[in-house]
Amino acid sequence: MSETPSIVFDGKSGTKYTFWVYSRDTRFKEGCGGVYFVTRRELGGAGNYSHTRVYVGQTEDLSTRFDNHHKEMCFNGQRANCVCVLPIADEGRRLSIEKDLIDNYHPPCNG
Repeated sequence: MSETPSIVFDGKSGTKYTFWVYSRDTRFKEGCGGVYFVTRRELGGAGNYSHTRVYVGQTEDLSTRFDNHHKEMCFNGQRANCVCVLPIADEGRRLSIEKDLIDNYHPPCNG
């Protein structure tokens, strides 16, 4: 049985957030809200993966958020291949985490 990989992103506040890593073509469960980081994951020479942070956002429904996303062209231009997800039901908390991460990383597609 395989385990979904995870990655930790740090907010500007110093808070650490653990995200689950999925390929960009993953279909998510309907009604699941969360914060998401779109990344480009690459395998390094030592066999470790690195993630280039491309975009951070939040949604009340991950199952529909990536259908015709308004930043799709930017994701493609950055060669994004992963969506890292932190499931959070509460909208206020999602918005707070999204801002904390944007303020720390300034992802290119958030500009």
